Amino acid sequence: MVTSYFDEMYGSGGTVRSPYAMVAEWLGTQRIADLKSKHDEAEALFRRTGITFSVYNDNASAERLIPFDIVPRIISASEWRQLSAGIEQRVRALNAFMYDIYHRQEILKAGRIPAELIVQNEAFVPEMIGVEPPLGIYSHIIGIDIVRTSENEFLVLEDNTRTPSGVSYMLENRETMMHMFPDLFSRNRVAPVENYPINLLRTLESVAPRGLDREPVIAVLTPGIHNSAYFEHAFLADEMGVEIVEGRDLVVRDGALHMQTTLGLRQVDVLYRRIDDDFLDPLVFRKDSMLGVPGVMDVYRSGRTTIVNAPGAGIADDKAIYSYIPEIIEFYTGRAPILKNVPTHNCRRSDDLAYVLENLEKLVVKEVHGSGGYGMLVGPAASAAEIEAFRLKLTARPSNYIAQPTLALSTCPTLVDAGLAPRHLDLRPFVLIGDQVRLVPGGLTRVALRQGSLVVNSSQGGGTKDTWVLQD
Repeated sequence: MVTSYFDEMYGSGGTVRSPYAMVAEWLGTQRIADLKSKHDEAEALFRRTGITFSVYNDNASAERLIPFDIVPRIISASEWRQLSAGIEQRVRALNAFMYDIYHRQEILKAGRIPAELIVQNEAFVPEMIGVEPPLGIYSHIIGIDIVRTSENEFLVLEDNTRTPSGVSYMLENRETMMHMFPDLFSRNRVAPVENYPINLLRTLESVAPRGLDREPVIAVLTPGIHNSAYFEHAFLADEMGVEIVEGRDLVVRDGALHMQTTLGLRQVDVLYRRIDDDFLDPLVFRKDSMLGVPGVMDVYRSGRTTIVNAPGAGIADDKAIYSYIPEIIEFYTGRAPILKNVPTHNCRRSDDLAYVLENLEKLVVKEVHGSGGYGMLVGPAASAAEIEAFRLKLTARPSNYIAQPTLALSTCPTLVDAGLAPRHLDLRPFVLIGDQVRLVPGGLTRVALRQGSLVVNSSQGGGTKDTWVLQD
């Protein structure tokens, strides 16, 4: 079991790191009882705002407040420059990869990725072959999950190129912290994040169909109020000043997509969809879908409406593809990755499978299409029975899994019942790609609130922190 971690506040040597100097000093003057009172105040703010998420496997409490910790996670300006350069390189390469896969497939012809890994992949959408999205962009909103190891190295754990969520929590965390601790912000030069909604709007406008003689009409497509991220869908629509719609509010007429309004039908130029590919168009994908719009794919392929993110963008965040990302970056940029991957064993390879089966108790094993912390095995924390059950799953469907070493995720002081204690965390920066790359300084820090846990997902008991990027 991993026992050595990099502490974000104290580093590896036990002395306070310079980015945290003022916060550490401030924490030293606070009583734990006062901090807990502030935590309760923050929870009350979140409750009034209605920031909840759904836990689909917990019938006793389907809706919960998003857990929030009041000790910020801090990133220095120099660290952020390194991260932002690596993130921009990565998202440009991912979009170049998607464009290639749905057009000439040069990377497959060059033998850099096995063709069957693409064409037999359930995330690959053949209906997208030859489609020309505006500006050649497939994934306009990307969340990159980044961890920091015991060697003080940033590694990319996962790419989210389909419909990444969590940005509303990033924004609400910041607003809550500024409300409760204005003195801390006056003592630290923290880069702002509140311009994300306007940058999202600018990105969506930039990929509207060409040749419009008016301002583009944008709508956010949600599955509805019962979706776990509905708060975020409504929040972003409100912040951008655009309509939030469900599939039943949309209709295809005369080769264009329209939404129904009190004044009649209004043409939609950009659809920021928050539903999965399978449910987008029952005439193309799942015929039983009640969430999408019949005929919307024909409108999209004709160029009269832009869908964000594009159908088929999930091919770039498939976990089986993840192990090839370093080669993808080099293939499309001609440069080595600035941010490295976590070492990954692809169980579709016989040698990798043999190694994983022999070392299950040391590894984290994930489903290639899994998310939210579900369908995974954390070997060091699993029982012998759980390991053996997973061994049978691996043997039956090896191509459905990848495996990674159990990482020594960095820790940050976190307020728990006993006081301040280190808890493991990761970081999800949010990137917008349209006419330019727009990257919010920071992102969503997720923290594993249970002692010893390495799973930061809110559905698995994790919480969030405000993320501060300090300015020079």
